[in-house]
Amino acid sequence: MYAAQQEHRRGIIDGTRAEELWLLEHEPVVTLGRRPAPGTPAPEVLSRQGIELHRTNRGGLATWHGPGQLVLYALVDAWGRGLGARGLVSALEQGVMDYLSELGLSAGRRCGFPGVWVDGDKVCAVGLHLRQGVSMHGLALNLDPALSSFDHIVPCGITDARPTSVAALLGHAPSPEEAAPSLAEAIQATLSP
Repeated sequence: MYAAQQEHRRGIIDGTRAEELWLLEHEPVVTLGRRPAPGTPAPEVLSRQGIELHRTNRGGLATWHGPGQLVLYALVDAWGRGLGARGLVSALEQGVMDYLSELGLSAGRRCGFPGVWVDGDKVCAVGLHLRQGVSMHGLALNLDPALSSFDHIVPCGITDARPTSVAALLGHAPSPEEAAPSLAEAIQATLSP
């Protein structure tokens, strides 16, 4: 997936490909950003739990992806849209907040911590990498993952809050497949000029 994103981004930069949003559900994996992520177990420790470990070029620290979580990769020309990096993060967060509002959840931001939060806990992580103004990576929305999966790491380096999910907050959640069209629509609306 990482190589496919890089290839697609090169195409956007050279004008041979269009912007796209990719939505999917991962097998269990821990990804690391550019900075050191204290508290992350060694790859062999995670492997014994059935979890792969991958280092990426996105911002942020360690996060987990897996079943019950909807991942959105944003292959977007942020400069062309007049957004810049912070503007793109804000647009992605707003799209998630708008989607969660449709489900009956009031979500918001936490100053200094990218992502989307509900009642002090993080329901969605956001991490990007831009080259020549074009992004890759994106966001991970916790619909109904096993929240214990985050116990292997210090999620996003945050020690004073915990990951939560739509299911934990509402008692039910759509599947990633069910949620994908509505989330994509909400994100597209926030990216539109």
